[in-house]
Amino acid sequence: MTATPQARDMLRIAARAADAKGGADLVALDVSGPLPLVDIFLLVTGRNERNVAAIADEIEDQLLEAGHKRLRREGRQESRWVLLDFGDLVVHVFHEEERMYYGLERLWKDCPVVPVELPAASAVE
Repeated sequence: MTATPQARDMLRIAARAADAKGGADLVALDVSGPLPLVDIFLLVTGRNERNVAAIADEIEDQLLEAGHKRLRREGRQESRWVLLDFGDLVVHVFHEEERMYYGLERLWKDCPVVPVELPAASAVE
């Protein structure tokens, strides 16, 4: 199986939202093979707890605005690892230390990487 067009559209929205708030090291994994209810994991790193919270809030806001329903959110209070479950797309926004410690890329290393498309940086005038 491969990620659905809807999941890829959700990924595009979430990645742009994360990028707009300074999210770093964005990695998307197609987990549709081993996980029948999820298509894509998006992993994002924030610089500190405030940044992690801002990234997660922006992703959530943009996906909700696009008409996607959030099924679950965890970790927002501590903002060290925020999980946003939108069904086809599950977003993991990590503080740097948690991302290294939990190593989801290692756990899901057999899953194909999905290209993350971000808008080109605008030229400063």
